[in-house]
Amino acid sequence: MIVRDFNEIVKNERDRVVSDAKWSSVRMLLADDGMGFSFHITFLEPGSEHTFEYKNHFESVYCMQGKGSITDLASGETHAIQPGVMYALNEHDRHVLRAEEELVMACVFNPPVTGKEVHREDGSYALEDA
Repeated sequence: MIVRDFNEIVKNERDRVVSDAKWSSVRMLLADDGMGFSFHITFLEPGSEHTFEYKNHFESVYCMQGKGSITDLASGETHAIQPGVMYALNEHDRHVLRAEEELVMACVFNPPVTGKEVHREDGSYALEDA
């Protein structure tokens, strides 16, 4: 059984806290935990806009706090993001995520990330040799 405390990770396990341009993520589960997926709590700064396309990963995201929107760049369709809304990138969808207010999101990645990934220029993560 794996039990982790978000507050302890933030205080004592800085290797599990990842940040980039206007977002940060606390990695609660990573590839080396052997679960077949990773689980993160991610924070997006108010007023920020992010273009992502996870070509090698599937991601599911649940909004716990804040307001924003997500636009599917293939269809042009935009959806409101607010507490209670979940989206799943089931086709490696290229998208723009906008945070009107600070967004706090619970995220699941498959395959799991290692915690060392950096977004590439196209908004994706390379497939790590976990």
